[in-house]
Formats: sequence, structure tokens, C-alpha cells
Amino acid sequence: MAECDRSAAARFRPWPPFSAATLRRKLLDAVACGASGHRRGRKEDLCSLASRPTTRRLEELMRAEEPESCSDRGAEAETRRKIGAFEELQRAAGLLQLGDGDGELDRRKEAAAEVRRLAKDDPGARKTFATLGAIPPLVAMLDSKDSELHLAALYALLNLGIGNDLNKAAAVKAGAVHKMLNLIESGSSPSVSEAIVANFLSLSALDSNKPVVGASGAIPFLMSAFKSGNSTSRQDALRALFNLSIASSNAPRLVDAGLVPALFASIGDMEVSERALTALSNLVATGEGRRAVSRCTDAVPTLVDVLGWCDAAGCQEKAAHVLMVMAHKGGPCDRAAMVEAGAVSALLELTLLGSPLAQKRASRVLEVLTVDKGKKVTSAAASSAVAVSAPLSVATAAEGKGDDRMSEERRAVRELVQQSLHSNMRRITRRANLPQDFGLSERFTALTTTSATKSLPF
Repeated sequence: MAECDRSAAARFRPWPPFSAATLRRKLLDAVACGASGHRRGRKEDLCSLASRPTTRRLEELMRAEEPESCSDRGAEAETRRKIGAFEELQRAAGLLQLGDGDGELDRRKEAAAEVRRLAKDDPGARKTFATLGAIPPLVAMLDSKDSELHLAALYALLNLGIGNDLNKAAAVKAGAVHKMLNLIESGSSPSVSEAIVANFLSLSALDSNKPVVGASGAIPFLMSAFKSGNSTSRQDALRALFNLSIASSNAPRLVDAGLVPALFASIGDMEVSERALTALSNLVATGEGRRAVSRCTDAVPTLVDVLGWCDAAGCQEKAAHVLMVMAHKGGPCDRAAMVEAGAVSALLELTLLGSPLAQKRASRVLEVLTVDKGKKVTSAAASSAVAVSAPLSVATAAEGKGDDRMSEERRAVRELVQQSLHSNMRRITRRANLPQDFGLSERFTALTTTSATKSLPF
């Protein structure tokens, strides 16, 4: 017993600092040694009997806690990693605050490039940089005379705004919009102009920024980039203009900048056609936009052509939407232009072969055009009746013959309408590569059974 006590005392000599796992192992050894020495005695009293399950339970608990030391070490490593990452972000944000002295400009440029790199794929880094106050010094760099510093700051701001509305609002609040316009007026390089277009696209995605960017004078610059920029700048400028068209307060400025004719001129380029039609759909929701479309001589024929040649469902749906709004809210001249451009046959084809949304919109346009045509026929018939009712003495005698002639005219008109619809159906069948003996559906038969209805079945 004394021998074991001496060995136990030797084991409990002062140790240098050690981990919690080591302490648990030492305590377990001590408890186990005490229990074994006690068992060497000749007699076991009640205390020793009661201490055995307690000792075993303590051993089990301490062994069960040993794996937790691994998770503790993992948590400590993760904490150290986060601290290191934060210090890296803090160091980059601090370097942005340097002045324009010798060597400091290059360090600020490197810091902006580091912000761009760290914020590109890390949403947490974007939030942390905003908390550290990195956005105002980046915006202030746009006042420099160094174009390389402009590029570094612009792309850092662009990456900070990815998926972060607070950073976009903070950049506008710091004056980024007006400073970018000043760079444009001072004659920026093509690479800087491309970066500015990308930033306008990012900033205009936030609803609260749309009126600010639209009123700042950025629309003419975006229009110039859309018309004459390279492929990337052109698409970014169109997307930015589309974002601005969502705010109705920007519609007069967009119309005055000539956006409507430019959008119609771009239709046909499959890279931008659908987005151009989407921007037109936003513009025709306002009175200024509808008047601009009415003034554009190629507007209706272009939209009708989209219904015929474009196989993209999105383009057909948006072209049908523009026609639907112009038919409902436009003037008689707009509806007459649709009929003259052959919209009826194209819309009939769309009601049969288009997507469900395109079919719905095409049916509504046809309904408006049919009602408008019925009103014209009714007014013409009324004026004709007034003209022939002057000689009241002969009106009764000619009534029977007039009814016969009217019924014959109606039958002739009905036959012409049915022949036209059947001809259109045959043409549609050929274009759809359907069998030659393809029979008319009940839905299409309902369209051609009578010409007295003023709306098409939906």
C-alpha cells in the first residue's frame, strides 16, 4: 500500500501546463490506482462496496468525455482561422485609408485589388468590409487621376455589391453615381467605361437606386454603350436600361433618350431580342411609352414579325403583351396598324401553336380587334340606313328587297371569312409539319362557324 502511495505521489508531481484531456487521464489513473490498492486489503467495509460502482461510473464518464477534446481542438482551429481571415480583411480595409503620398498610392491600389479578390466569392467578406468602412474610401478613389486606381476601385465596388443591397445603397450614398459620371465626362478609357457600365447595372438592380440613377444623367451614357459598345457592354447597358424602365418615373427620360426606336432596331439580334421586348413591355405600361411606340413607324410590323419568325416562347409572349397593351389602351390608329400589318393571321396562329401565356394574350388582342371591327361595321350600317331612309314614301315598299340583299351580303361575308380562316389553317398546318389530312379541331371549328360573335372563344 505504501509502495502504491509512493508511486501515486510520484505521478502527481508538479507538471507544466497541459490540456484538459491530459488532466482527465491523470485523474482517471489516480482513481483506478486507489481502487486497486483498496482491493488488496483483507476485508471490505461498506464504504468500499459503495465506492466500486461510483468509481466505474466515473471512469465511464471520463472516457466518454475524451472524444470531446477532438471537437474542442477543431473549434479552436476554426476560431483561429476566422481570426486570421478577419485580420486579413481588416488589414486590406486599413490600407484603403492611406493618402496619396509616395508609395501609398500603390498600396491603396493593391488593397483595392485585394478587396476585389476577397469579396468575389465570399458574402461574409462583403458584409465585413462594409462594417469596416471600406466603401467610402473606394468611392473616393474615383477622384484620382490614375486610371489603374479607377479600375481597381470600380471592380472592388462591383464585387462588394454582388447580392448585397446594403452595399449598393451605401455606394450610392457615398456618391459613386456622380463620380462615375464625372469620369465619363473627363474622357475615360474604354476599360473604365466598361467597368462603369457594369457598376450602373449593379446599382440599378436595387429599387431605391432606380430613380436616383435615372435622374443622375446616366441614361444617355447607357444608351451610347447600348448602341455602340462591345458585346459585353451592350448587354450590360441593355440590362441596366431594363432595370431603370421598371421605375415609371424613368419612362419620360428613357423615351426622350430615344430608347424605344433603339429597342425596335435591336429586335432580330437573338442575344438581346427578348430583353429588348421585356423593356418595351415595361415602357408601354406608361402613357409616354405607348405614345413613343405609336410614333415608331416600324413598331407594329416588327412585333407581328416576331410572332411569325421567332421560335422563342419568351419573345412571342412579350411581343403579344406589347400588342395586347397597345390594342387595349392605344388609339384606333394602333389597332388599324395591327390589322394592316397582318396581325390577325399571326395571332390566330399563335392561339393554336404558341405557349399557354402567348395563346391567352393573342386571344385577347383578337377579341379587341374583333370588337373594334364590329363597331365599324355597325356605324357604317347605321349611316347607310340613315341615307336610304330619307324617302319615307318608298321605304316600306323597298323593305323586303333590302332585307334580301342584306342577307345575301352577310352570307357572302361569312363565306369569305370562313375561306380565309381555312386558308390560314392550312398554312399553319404546313408550317407545323402536321399531316396533310389533319382535321380541324373543335376549337378551331368554333372560330369559323359564325361571324356574328364579337369575341373569340378563350
